[in-house]
Amino acid sequence: MRFTASLVTLSLSAGLLAACGGSASIRQPEPLTPLSRWQLRVEPQLDRIALAVHDSGLSANQRSALASLVARARAEQSSEIVIEIPSGDDPATLQMGWAVSEMLGSSGVPVRTVAYGAPDPRAPVIVGFARLQAVTHDCSRQWESLTRHANNTSYSGLGCATISNMAAQIADPRDIMGQRPMGPSDAGRRTVVIQSYRRGEGTSTHTSSDSTTVSDAVN
Repeated sequence: MRFTASLVTLSLSAGLLAACGGSASIRQPEPLTPLSRWQLRVEPQLDRIALAVHDSGLSANQRSALASLVARARAEQSSEIVIEIPSGDDPATLQMGWAVSEMLGSSGVPVRTVAYGAPDPRAPVIVGFARLQAVTHDCSRQWESLTRHANNTSYSGLGCATISNMAAQIADPRDIMGQRPMGPSDAGRRTVVIQSYRRGEGTSTHTSSDSTTVSDAVN
């Protein structure tokens, strides 16, 4: 009887240990430092405008809005601009879509036209492109009680404001994803420098002695 009771006790202990091990393996460890908890990252966003359908075609304001959209798409180096035309057989809507496609055709950015389901065939024509945006956080919701320091870990909100401020100041969010490719080298200037070096001449750029300085500026 004692031997059987010992076996039962060992079995229960093994089961409890296995259960504890299983639950611990499922739970992911929390980041220990602010650098591992808060990191710069980007997410896709849509830059779109809605154009009301007019029987007379594109208005001056709509053409100006399309020109601004094209400028933003070029700045973002977007792969394409998508024109969404409401499905239906409304002549004015179809003509509006073709007018937008014709205007954007000379923008240098590829244009793609698709149809979307709308309750009204005179629904707006939607034009837009996908872009990347740096992620910012509402850091006011990340802080916990500052009196809880028994576990000797950093507070969850520490580093949130730093990362959010950096994300808001980065001009091109694509820089977060990796280093930009290097541009082509100036082969002509390199050749001039090498030839001057071989002749024993100076390789620095010559400047005229009578160049305008700050002290020569007109007050």
